[in-house]
Amino acid sequence: MQHSNSTAIGTAGGTFLSVLPNLHSDDVLKTIILATLGAIVSFLISLLLKMLIRKHKK
Repeated sequence: MQHSNSTAIGTAGGTFLSVLPNLHSDDVLKTIILATLGAIVSFLISLLLKMLIRKHKK
């Protein structure tokens, strides 16, 4: 069974358009803030672990 690109694009577009009315600006803002916070915490933990590994190797 072979699918064409237009079918996949149409399905993705239809899914996006059906979800769009259910998104509230508060939810989007909350998601952006939480994603940013998660990325910052992940980066800081990575730096901390690198420092600990360097100290342990010496």
